[in-house]
Amino acid sequence: MTTLLHSEKLRLLVVGSGGREHALVWKLAQSPRVGKIFCAPGNPGIAQLAASVDISSTNIAALRHFAEEARIDLTIVGPEPALVAGIVDEFEAHGLYIFGPSQQAAQLEGSKAFAKDFMRKYRIPTAAYQIFAQAEAARQYLLKCKIPVVIKADGLAAGKGAIVAHSRNEALNALAMIMEQKQFGEAGNRIVVEEFMEGEEVSVFCLTDGVNLCILPAAQDHKAVYNGDLGPNTGGMGAYSPAPTMSAELLQRVHRQILQPVIEGMALEHKPYRGVLYAGLMITAEGPKVVEFNCRFGDPETQVVLPLITSDLVEAMWLVAQGDLSDYRLTLASQWALAVVLASGGYPGEYETGKVISGLSRSEEKNVIVFHAGTAEGPRGKVVTNGGRVLAITGLGDTFQQARERAYQAVNRIRFEGEYHRTDIGAKALKHLKSNAN
Repeated sequence: MTTLLHSEKLRLLVVGSGGREHALVWKLAQSPRVGKIFCAPGNPGIAQLAASVDISSTNIAALRHFAEEARIDLTIVGPEPALVAGIVDEFEAHGLYIFGPSQQAAQLEGSKAFAKDFMRKYRIPTAAYQIFAQAEAARQYLLKCKIPVVIKADGLAAGKGAIVAHSRNEALNALAMIMEQKQFGEAGNRIVVEEFMEGEEVSVFCLTDGVNLCILPAAQDHKAVYNGDLGPNTGGMGAYSPAPTMSAELLQRVHRQILQPVIEGMALEHKPYRGVLYAGLMITAEGPKVVEFNCRFGDPETQVVLPLITSDLVEAMWLVAQGDLSDYRLTLASQWALAVVLASGGYPGEYETGKVISGLSRSEEKNVIVFHAGTAEGPRGKVVTNGGRVLAITGLGDTFQQARERAYQAVNRIRFEGEYHRTDIGAKALKHLKSNAN
């Protein structure tokens, strides 16, 4: 490990304030290589492990200035807006080490149209698609295309920009909402219309220095707000890892047909990809196909993947920032992890904040981790709600059922007004595991 450090131990800055960032800080704090962790802006859960810095995750100039003044050795970026806005380019231009892709490489998430055209060029399996910049042209296409269909805002939409339309009216309403009513703002200036893929979704993450890959355990997210995968999409209502749908053989296929071609293709495009690459996949009858790429760790997948890593994540991130991951050896616990998200009533639509959260201390126990997402410090030191997704409760176990039971037992000890969570996180995995056992 290169030792271009300001101090004997690394001083880290984590950018972000959600559950993903809490999980990152929680994992990074376990490294013997770490001296001090700062988090901008952080949250009350993160504040138990890191020093909070009152800087927005999108204020790139202020973050860079802080990194210089605080002698930060390595910055890790959680949320995608900062990456798409070019935080990595800004830091590297000032000689600062940072974990994440450049602005050009982050287009894989920042523009779905770019990602689809890139996949077509490099023959990476994905759904057939059309791109539209004019609402009328899109409307004419939707009047005759095969239904169901998936309509996606081209730009960043906080995980909520993809709408599955099961009827022609739903498709036309989605088009109007995105391109005319501008529900996702400028992100909806263009749309991608995709064929609907049948199958089961799975998330695969890999760390990469632009050449070498280190694949992390696969996870399965639950996007829809209600049980049975019903209702509108959210940022994610729960997850588990490893994903029983992802066999070792299938993972090798993902490596060969998807991950490796992406890294090689981005290098050929003179947009070398470094950091974490998140491939959202659909396991179809024809094999794995790409639903989307993200240029950062997923949320809530991070809250179930990182607890399974037993090797030093700080070392891996430092080596990626240095440009050579070839010597890193990933080791994993032979356990399962399952997370349940506790959301504010009304999410992903309108919701209230400032609700006092009780039962947090009673939920902290062995094999249970409480990750804060949308929380804030309230009156008299109370923790209150401050977002749509408030907490992610992760249970660990030697069996899947054990991890699930521990997570839900802890969930049932936490209370806040209007709290909502899905009660079926892991139900699909149990079916797979039962089927595999027979």
